[in-house]
Amino acid sequence: MENLLLPVAILAIMGFIFAIALGFISQKFHVEKSVKEAAVRECLPGANCGACGFPGCDGLAEAIAKGEAPVNGCAIGGASVTAAVAAAMGVEATGADDRKVALVHCNGTCEAAKDQYKYQGLEDCRVQIALFGGKKACDYGCIGCGTCEKACPFDAIHIINGVAKVNRDKCVACKKCVEVCPKHIIDLVPFKQKQAVLCSSHDKGKDARGKCSNSCIGCTICAKTYPEAFEMDNFLSKAVHIDEIDQELLKTACEKCPNKCITIFE
Repeated sequence: MENLLLPVAILAIMGFIFAIALGFISQKFHVEKSVKEAAVRECLPGANCGACGFPGCDGLAEAIAKGEAPVNGCAIGGASVTAAVAAAMGVEATGADDRKVALVHCNGTCEAAKDQYKYQGLEDCRVQIALFGGKKACDYGCIGCGTCEKACPFDAIHIINGVAKVNRDKCVACKKCVEVCPKHIIDLVPFKQKQAVLCSSHDKGKDARGKCSNSCIGCTICAKTYPEAFEMDNFLSKAVHIDEIDQELLKTACEKCPNKCITIFE
């Protein structure tokens, strides 16, 4: 019994000494937060998701208080958090309406996009791309293994019929899917943008269509129909965000697209 009590007593004494030492060290090296930093921290949601690019909400609060981050730096907080942080800093809320959302520039569904080979292996886009660029015939298309889906902490992106789709209501523009996509076909666009070209292929028309029936073939019809909303870039149409959109003209451009690769958001 004595053999058991001695090590227990030693551990208890050591724990007590360490606790006192840690308490002394924490007080000795404690850094007082500024009043502004504390006020800003109170406004942040406390998710500590890292989407802002700082080490949690404490890191963001410190950066905002020092003027090293904008008052709308919280990616998941939205307009209400931006307004609260701005009030805590004593400045005007800017960027409250500049919400962005992730967009996958591909619509290469299982039926539309052709495969080069059958893939049996680890379901990770980064792994598959090492095998001759992935199974898809289109060099620019979504691989569809769901690496972006696994990376998203907000359940905002899922593989549907072989291609990644973003739930715009859930997306907080944390950029995790953007950073993890090996094809670099995901980016952030203004939430208010009403149109998007769901293709990233720069192949010429015949080659693009031969690989995916949903591809942009660079016909320029959309750009000619609504030049303010679409522009051409090396055989690929790209949507341009404009504040005042002509819904009828946009609808006409969408309907004229031969491969129906333009989508309109409500």
